[in-house]
Amino acid sequence: MTTRININGTIKQDAYVSAFDHGFLFGDSVYEVVDTRNNRPCFLDEHLNRLRCSAGEINLVIPFDECWFVKQLDRTLKDADNKESYIRIVVTRGVGDINIDPSSCHSSLVLIYITSAHMYPIEFYKNGINLAVVSVQRNSKHALNPNIKTGNYLNNVLAKIESDRLGAEDALMLNSRGHLTESTTSNFFFVQNGCLMTPSLDCGILAGITRDVVMRLCKESGIILKQGAWPVEILESADEIFLTGSVKHLMPVTRLNNKIIGDGKPGPITRSLICLYDNFLERLE
Repeated sequence: MTTRININGTIKQDAYVSAFDHGFLFGDSVYEVVDTRNNRPCFLDEHLNRLRCSAGEINLVIPFDECWFVKQLDRTLKDADNKESYIRIVVTRGVGDINIDPSSCHSSLVLIYITSAHMYPIEFYKNGINLAVVSVQRNSKHALNPNIKTGNYLNNVLAKIESDRLGAEDALMLNSRGHLTESTTSNFFFVQNGCLMTPSLDCGILAGITRDVVMRLCKESGIILKQGAWPVEILESADEIFLTGSVKHLMPVTRLNNKIIGDGKPGPITRSLICLYDNFLERLE
């Protein structure tokens, strides 16, 4: 596995940020994770647009334009020379005084991490994973809006710790009203009576790029899709569940709180969308 880190245009094998960087001190940063296909970034325009939107929501200035990011990604991917890569782009507020006032930070820091692609076990896709509904609630969109992809991830970390304790591969979080939201790094879908359902953005979730593609594929293929706010109890009659994300793509869930979903195997709508998504990625090549 080869790792390269690009800091403001300088590529290094190993790199460090200042102990005074507000991204380190306060989680004052935004980020994106980008998957590759044939070692080329997938949905890069969408990721860079969301990165800029997230930065705008927290009044963080990104000092470079999209052309710079494309050039630096090309350079760094070539230098790492992996077959497939995991890309993480981080923009921090930069170095400042040790207090939460960001006015002392005068220069944002841009880091591009390139490592070998993160691969989930094939068994997860073949047999599905176990998901646990946790007590840790998703952040309110009126506090730290989950649709802003910031480096302040403690909410998700705590949810993951709880799901680990419960013996699950991931967590499912609810909002303060008890409605379904999302997993720690993934959007959430379920099937009931042949209809695909997913929490709406109003529930306090990230507008996932893979989520958007799945919704587009549903429209193209005639799969009925509903967005809304649902209590966790609705999952008692769920026939299928799956997660979506840039790295995991579509991952089946066959157990919820150790209880078998459907027949305990990835369901027909899940399998169909996995194929449709793979075909969609092939068309991008």
